[in-house]
Amino acid sequence: MVSTPETSERHAYERLMPDVVLDALASVGLQGDGRLMALSSYENRVYQAYLDDGSAVVAKFYRPGRWTEAQILEEHAFAAELMAAEVPAVGPLVLQGRTLHHHAGFAFCVSPRRGGRAPELDDAEVLEWIGRFLARIHTVGAAKPFEHRPALNLQTFGVDSRDWLLANDMVPLDMQSAWQAACTDALNLIASSGLPAWTNGANPSNIQTLRLHGDCHPGNILWTPADLPGGGPHFVDLDDARTGPAVQDLWMLLSGDRAQRTHQLGALIDGYEQFREFDRRELALIEPLRTLRLIHYSAWLARRWDDPAFPANFPWFGSSDYWQGQVHMLQEQMEAMQEPALVA
Repeated sequence: MVSTPETSERHAYERLMPDVVLDALASVGLQGDGRLMALSSYENRVYQAYLDDGSAVVAKFYRPGRWTEAQILEEHAFAAELMAAEVPAVGPLVLQGRTLHHHAGFAFCVSPRRGGRAPELDDAEVLEWIGRFLARIHTVGAAKPFEHRPALNLQTFGVDSRDWLLANDMVPLDMQSAWQAACTDALNLIASSGLPAWTNGANPSNIQTLRLHGDCHPGNILWTPADLPGGGPHFVDLDDARTGPAVQDLWMLLSGDRAQRTHQLGALIDGYEQFREFDRRELALIEPLRTLRLIHYSAWLARRWDDPAFPANFPWFGSSDYWQGQVHMLQEQMEAMQEPALVA
């Protein structure tokens, strides 16, 4: 059972007060006018800051200890490659000759502010447009591999997450056996399903892995009206960029029943294949990837529980009811993984 820390003062983000944010900006030559607005982000701390000249920027303070400097710089380099290829990704500004800066024990970067709203994913034209840009992201991503950032695979998202949760007694005793059994059965099903052999580092099916956005859900796509300059999708938050199969950047944009997901997928791939071929065999990876994300999400919440923002925003996490729900979802995912893949 997850317990709330006795004190929140032990967490590094407790030191990230407004004056620290403003001093960090000043250290790279940006003078804030004192107005800061916290943006939605649990993994990092992200602020929209207004400057003396009337403009605004977005400052991201990386969670201490999550990424190495080399891994962060790979994120920045990937964003720069995308922008150079005229893909509408929002990357960090080069300030004083660098994109990554340090202040008061925090690594941070500063990006231009981009407005927009969530895309209308029930609109086939919008999905096709997004698909075209995802293909362009993947064309850049396939040009060379990451050297430092990890891969999304069975070990990193599945086995490691399960083992950490059990080793750290994060699952209540009354649910531990049921959850462990369901989780292990799901992971075994992924490992034995044939197509997703990439999850173990091998790739006998020749399914390509490449540099991905990694967390391409609707909240990380800002949409501006098509009749405005630069209108359409803007891809933000490459913090989870990692290596994996192309379909990872598509499946989180699907929702609804099977017919709705099939329609959405068809529109995405119609746009995608205007710029890049899509390997239909990857459609069989959608439910395994969804299962891995489900397991990884529980471990992510548990690993972050010392951050006061997590008990405050996820009060339902860690109860026996939560883990009972996870057992049911894993059982549903095992059924889904044995159904025919979506067709597009």
